[in-house]
Amino acid sequence: MGTTAENIYQLRPVSIVRSLPQIKEHRLFQLKLEDGGTWDAFGHQPGQFVEVSIFGVGEAPISISSPPTRSEHLELCVRRAGSVTNALFDLEKGAAIHIRGPYGRGFPLDVLRGKKLLLVAGGLGLAPLRSLLLYVLDRRSEFDEIILMYGTNNPENVLFKYELLSFYDRDDIRYLYSVDRDEEGIWKQYVGVVTGLFDRTALSPQETYAVLCGPPIMYRFVLERLLKLGFPKEHIYMSLERMMKCGVGKCGHCAIGDKYCCTDGPVFPYREIELIKEAI
Repeated sequence: MGTTAENIYQLRPVSIVRSLPQIKEHRLFQLKLEDGGTWDAFGHQPGQFVEVSIFGVGEAPISISSPPTRSEHLELCVRRAGSVTNALFDLEKGAAIHIRGPYGRGFPLDVLRGKKLLLVAGGLGLAPLRSLLLYVLDRRSEFDEIILMYGTNNPENVLFKYELLSFYDRDDIRYLYSVDRDEEGIWKQYVGVVTGLFDRTALSPQETYAVLCGPPIMYRFVLERLLKLGFPKEHIYMSLERMMKCGVGKCGHCAIGDKYCCTDGPVFPYREIELIKEAI
């Protein structure tokens, strides 16, 4: 699992340093360890997740949105969607909760290092993909060309909006983004589904590794486009975080074929799951 934590099954106390509003019903929580440990020693990798535990309420798996290169806080982008996340949203700065982890298989950094990267995110899929994005930007010299494609349904639902806008000031990343519809006529970029962005840049399929994170419907069409362009199946990785619950492969909630998203993933090489119907 790529972690140096002493016991990933033990609950660890953390406190909320900040709760930053994002789009509607989404917040970015910055957490601090309360047991004297450091996030460096926590040892998480981009693409992994933690279980957030609130006593008397329950637990929920949440993808880590911050990279290990930024160890001041652990950041979790959380959508209000159930009893645990509702309770989390009601907590104030300084409140204590617990986490366990990190869990799962993250993005294959050793494979991606030195390569051209195409990161494709749809909607809320940017939250887990952000950990990889910030990692490669923090270690920019270790990677070749970086292209980010991000699509969402409308301008109001662009996640990490101001952070993304800052990329326009950089010359070491190509950033393309789209919205499915713009009823107010305020969008100045591409209007249409995210696959339309493939027509707006040149790609080198044999030299590029593609990393996808988004809703299942996006995967189907993006994969179709990647394969048509000539991307080798071994060059495509996907994050499948949906339906996870216990985080340790015991409850069966996230089973796809003979695999569990929480322990075998949530990051999978496409070649490994292409024949599993329920994966996409």
